[in-house]
Amino acid sequence: MSDIKKGGISVDTEHIFPIIKKWLYSEKDIFLREIVSNASDAITKLRRLASLGIREDMGEDYRVTVTLDKEAGTLTVSDNGIGMTEEELNKYICSIALSGAVDFIQKYEKEDGEGSGKNGIIGHFGLGFYSAFMVSDSVEVITKSYTDAPAVHWVCSESGEYEISSSNKTAHGTSVIMHVSENEAEFLERSRIRAILEKYCSFMPVDIYFEDVNEEKKEDAKEEPINDTCPLWQKQPSECRDEDYTDFYRKVFNDFKEPLFHIHINADYPLNFKGILYFPKFANEYETIEGQVKLYYNQVYVADNIKEVIPEYLLMLKGVLDCPELPLNVSRSYLQTNTYVSKISAHIVKKVADKLNSLCLNDRDRYAKIWSGISPFIEYACIKDRKFYDRVKGSLLLTLCDGSAQTYEEYLKDAKESHENKIYYATDKALQAQYISMFEAQNIKVVLFEKPIDTQFSSIVEQYMPDVKFLRVDADVADSLKADGEISESETLKVIFNEILGNKVTLKFDALKDQSVPAILNVSEESRRMEELMRMYGMDGGAYPVESTLVLNTASPLVKKLEDTAQSEPEKAKEMASYLYKLSLLSQKKFSAEEMQDFMKNSFELMMKL
Repeated sequence: MSDIKKGGISVDTEHIFPIIKKWLYSEKDIFLREIVSNASDAITKLRRLASLGIREDMGEDYRVTVTLDKEAGTLTVSDNGIGMTEEELNKYICSIALSGAVDFIQKYEKEDGEGSGKNGIIGHFGLGFYSAFMVSDSVEVITKSYTDAPAVHWVCSESGEYEISSSNKTAHGTSVIMHVSENEAEFLERSRIRAILEKYCSFMPVDIYFEDVNEEKKEDAKEEPINDTCPLWQKQPSECRDEDYTDFYRKVFNDFKEPLFHIHINADYPLNFKGILYFPKFANEYETIEGQVKLYYNQVYVADNIKEVIPEYLLMLKGVLDCPELPLNVSRSYLQTNTYVSKISAHIVKKVADKLNSLCLNDRDRYAKIWSGISPFIEYACIKDRKFYDRVKGSLLLTLCDGSAQTYEEYLKDAKESHENKIYYATDKALQAQYISMFEAQNIKVVLFEKPIDTQFSSIVEQYMPDVKFLRVDADVADSLKADGEISESETLKVIFNEILGNKVTLKFDALKDQSVPAILNVSEESRRMEELMRMYGMDGGAYPVESTLVLNTASPLVKKLEDTAQSEPEKAKEMASYLYKLSLLSQKKFSAEEMQDFMKNSFELMMKL
């Protein structure tokens, strides 16, 4: 080889080293990902040549080694991959924005008829090597090609001036030696480098080892790679057990709550991406619901929570996606929205819907148990995306007050005889217990809406299913609750109750099958919903009057007694009527402090008269 050669980095535009130093990547620690990725690619290329018969397979133990020497102020990444000749080094290192991977793919990849997305070459990002200068004063490259070409030693300062000389390196491969700048000393700390490697390189396809030359080693210490070269998402679902998915979830997310379910995605042409998504278990409703989907490029970590890939209404999901064809900018940190991305998003939505349908159909007991945890998110997704609703509508469950669950189809089928197309629900199991018991006594199942989104979703379902109507148990006296026979209206009781109720509540007589209930207070579903809607948007709900009806049960002995008392002791009957109204009111809503105080006073007065 000739004597030392000097030169300056060749670029087509203005000298960009200062720009690289400051602006190339949004986070400086990405430099190590880039250098290790290049090393991994060099090994992938050499393996490729062997698989194509261009180079004999030597059965080598391929590896990338990251070596930290704090005392020397260096961080070195070495590989035993394809290496470079002097000509290749001049072409790929001395001229910014040329990529060895592009030429390599064009030359060899098409020989076996496979597309370029299959072999995991990362190098076409071009500027990755120069990220080393973000933290270094100077960088050395010692490389030897797998051919018989002599080894080369390249040294470059942060100004872009370089020297090329011969090297005595005998084995093929490349070492990149970064002389870390004084003001970037954090990258000479063992814990910092280890954390970066674990973040970005945990699943790279080549074994990666980390060595700290200044750390005292134990004689019996076993050398192990820091990464898993065959992560779970690269396997077929048939090869994986449930505990494998759980272990992987805990390892990646440090969350020791078992996920509710997982989805293994293995999309082939034309999408070509893999991944595993988890529906996490939330400890309580106050826990943050933001998920975390880690994006990988051929097993190299790129970023968290790329919102263009996961629909907004599914952002509670956790998982990993490996998308080797995603269009990324030079920093690999941001996505350019395009058709491919939207197709990935649509495929994920489909897979989530398919999983829900599968669980409902094939594992109903388990599905019913987890429904309470997932229902707010599934209902929200249905509100945001009608197509998603159409996919999962057969797997949406209604939780009943008795603890069981039914699909909408099952509930409506059971309701056909007694309350066709009507779904009765309660929002407070304790407060509305009297109403619930009356319905259940007539074999009418009552749905329990415990979460705020349940009532909002019911309104959406009414739009999607125009024939179906949701009614709270205190909104209507179902025909099934009514007794047979004529209803006798008492004019005497009308006068008494109308004086008590005024214009705010309507009086109605009806005969109910349950004779133990003398009166119930019904509230119009429409007016109550309007009031709740106004309150939700910060408006004065009281400005919209709620239509209420007090129903006197003419089949009740107490109502008959009240009517008899009204004939002989009208004042006493009036007190009893007022108290009866307050009791019915108490079973419909929580009293204010003033109302409770008044109710307790009336109760004590009545007890004194016993």
